[in-house]
Order: sequence, then structure tokens, then C-alpha cells
Amino acid sequence: MKISEIISKELYDAEGIAFLLKAEDDEKFALFDRAKKVKERYVQNKVYFRALLEFSNYCSKNCFYCGIRKDNRQILRYNLDDDEILTAARFAYENRYGSIVMQSGELESHSFTKRVEYLLRKIRQMSDGRLRVTLCCGEQSYETYRRWYESGANRYLLRIESSNPDLYKRLHPDNAHHRFKVRRRCLDDLKKIGYQVGTGVMIGLPFQTYEDLAGDLLFMKQIDIDMVGMGPYLEHQHTPLYRYRDLLMSKEERLQLSFKMIAVLRLMMKDINIAATTALQAIDPLGREKALQVGANVIMPNITPVQYRDGYILYENKPLPGENVEDSLDFLETSIAQTGNEIAYEEWGDSEHYKKRLKG
Repeated sequence: MKISEIISKELYDAEGIAFLLKAEDDEKFALFDRAKKVKERYVQNKVYFRALLEFSNYCSKNCFYCGIRKDNRQILRYNLDDDEILTAARFAYENRYGSIVMQSGELESHSFTKRVEYLLRKIRQMSDGRLRVTLCCGEQSYETYRRWYESGANRYLLRIESSNPDLYKRLHPDNAHHRFKVRRRCLDDLKKIGYQVGTGVMIGLPFQTYEDLAGDLLFMKQIDIDMVGMGPYLEHQHTPLYRYRDLLMSKEERLQLSFKMIAVLRLMMKDINIAATTALQAIDPLGREKALQVGANVIMPNITPVQYRDGYILYENKPLPGENVEDSLDFLETSIAQTGNEIAYEEWGDSEHYKKRLKG
């Protein structure tokens, strides 16, 4: 197989995709160059900001890889109050982000549903509907998703983590609260309601194969996703999966594999939104900017109040921005400009794929 032949045609074949994910040296750079050109053609060199607000680290789940899992007693739990959340949303609006991501641990309760519903309505009122809201609050009922959508949420990110049911089982406890089919059903529910739907996977997990990752990309294409947030798996010492750290490829290898996943997905789904995730930055300070050059077009600066940021540690060595958020933005403006991209301030950055899907 020649890489030039594979990247020049539609990618529906797991074997060909796995071959691309193994590309090295000149072949890898040929893949990156092709993905960059496809991005420029279909979504342009715009970078859309999503202001990331991690408003609670309470979680009812016990996923084996996650630092805020319910049974981790080593972290201090927090829950922003309503005023803190609305103040952060106002900051995003006044600084021309155009969009905010409200992320929390997974909680299912009447009070949690009502609270998020209230906050969505207040944000819509505060911004006169001009601040797009993405939710990342895990598995919920169809009715909860519907209520949040009607209250002002436009997008929803629910990462599948692995589309291989057998690998999914190895990443989660074997009980009714961690079922692959429930995760899958939630993605269908979100699409039926009308959300722009996002998912994603961890890259470089223990027990994971190139064929698994190829299957993940085909899964995203099959369910016709609108946006993706995926990045390297990074271990956390207070999780059960940490015992398998000796099975992992190096962090640099995980980083490069993540870039290849982004590039291949850009070739497969030319007009979706692809995030350059914070996990890339945890390995390489310029990891997000490098991802922009191989197909990504979204960055999520963290606007969580400083006093809470060290409580939302899903993995170790997570970058924690300093107190002066404006300084971080100044740095991002400079570093993004150096990649040949520009920040699309005040733009919602809705997925072009989503727009076409609605028309279809």
C-alpha cells in the first residue's frame, strides 16, 4: 500500500486507516500536509474559541481512567455557585468568545437538571442569545437533554472513549451505570433532539490497537458526528488503570498518534469541527497549535475561576493557566497567528457539517 494512494480517496476501510495511523517520517508529513489542505478548503483557517468552564467535579461514575471518579478520595470536590458560573459566562461574552462549554462530572438528578436548565436560561438572557452553549455533562435521559436544548444549549459533547464494546468494558466497572449501549443511545437521543453532537476517544490506551482506533474513526463517520474532541490518554495515579502504565507507548508517541488521528479524521469528515484538546498541551506546550496545522479548528481556553482549576484533574500534568486570563489570551493570539490561522472572535463557529445535515 502507498500512502499517497490512500489519502487521495475516500476512507471507508479499517485496514487503510490503520496503515495511515502507522505512518512515519515523510509519509506522516505527507498525511499532515494533505489534512492541512483539506481543512483550508472546507473550514478555512479560522480557529473558534470555546470558553471552557469546569463548573463541578462531583461525579457519580467510577471510570477506571478518570481522576475525578467517584471513589477518588484524594481530591477536593467543588461546585461553583450560580453567580460564579454566570460571571464566567459574562466574561466569555464580553471578551468576544462567541461560545462557552459548561463541563462537569456526570450527575443525574432532578435538582441537577433544574439547575443547569436555570443557568442556560440566564446565560441566554444575559447575552441576548448571542453566546452559544455547549454542554458536557455526561449521560442523561432523553427528557433532560430535551429540556436543556429548549433552555438554550446548542451543542453537546459526549465522548464514547472507545467504540469497541470490549475495550469499553475494560475501561469501566461492570455494572448498570457503565453500559456501552447506554452511551451509544445517548448519542442517538442528542441527534434526534437537534443538538450539534460531538464525541471523542482517548488515544494510546492500554490494550488499544491501531485497528481499534481505525474503528473509532469509522464509528464517528458512521454516526455522522458534527464535532470531535479527542486526544492522548494520560494516566492518573489515583485510578485503577494506572497499574497498566508499563504497557503504554511513550507520551511523545501518543502525541504523534493523536495528530495522525486528527489528520485522518479531517480527511474522512472534511467539514466537521475538531478540537485541539488540552491533553495535547499537557505533553507539548504547543500541542494545540500543532494540532491546528494538521486539521483541528477549535481551541478551548479555560475560564474556570483560578481557585478551582486544580480540582478538575482528569489526568496528571494537566496545564493550569495562571490568574491573569488575558495574558493567556495574548499568548494564544500570538501562537495561533504563527500557525497561519486566525481567531474568529464573536463567531459561533457552528459545524458546517451540522448545517448541511439540517438542510439534508
